[in-house]
Amino acid sequence: MEKDVRTDIGVKDDARKKLVEILNMRLCDEYVLYTKTRNFHWNVIGPRFSRLHEFFEEQYEILDEIVDEVAERARQLGGKSLGTLEEFARHSSINEHLGQYPDAQTMISNLLK
Repeated sequence: MEKDVRTDIGVKDDARKKLVEILNMRLCDEYVLYTKTRNFHWNVIGPRFSRLHEFFEEQYEILDEIVDEVAERARQLGGKSLGTLEEFARHSSINEHLGQYPDAQTMISNLLK
């Protein structure tokens, strides 16, 4: 038997379900953004390598905390947090650029979209 982990915040069940759905969509976007940022951290090249490498690391560390907070909030509301790569890819609104490693400026532009 699974323990109910809902935190009572005075929100009705139908509203909770909608909130969990919204949080899971946000979770998918945040996780894809985290992965994309980490990928750019690994693959950035050029004259600004050192600074951008550090910048991308700072960003993915912040995103890691956000991902954790969003997933935990969905659980506190009594829902399940999506957690597979397939779910993240299917539900994210962020476009991937498979097999492409753009220049540093394009990496930054891609993350801002």
